[in-house]
Amino acid sequence: MEAPADGIRQPLPASSAARPRGAGEAEARKIAVEFEAVFLTQAVEQMMSTVEGGIFGGGHAEETWRGFLSRAFAEEVAKGGTTGIATSIETAINAYQSRITGGDEA
Repeated sequence: MEAPADGIRQPLPASSAARPRGAGEAEARKIAVEFEAVFLTQAVEQMMSTVEGGIFGGGHAEETWRGFLSRAFAEEVAKGGTTGIATSIETAINAYQSRITGGDEA
């Protein structure tokens, strides 16, 4: 395969792209909830960083514990589906998949 004379390669059309692995609606939902949990973990960590030292007195162990606690809070909120973040991400994933596959899936 030769490179074009101008040296610029054109992207493949969307119709020729391989379908990404695990692109079903259930997989899209799972990915969206995981993304929401990661996003919320960062938000909760920022919130917890504003809390003054408590009964544990700070230190490395408390920082580690707060990280785990932040992740646990975020996962529970994401599972509850109350923020709407996962729903928005899932809608975007499904729309993208529909464009790639030529509208075969909703």
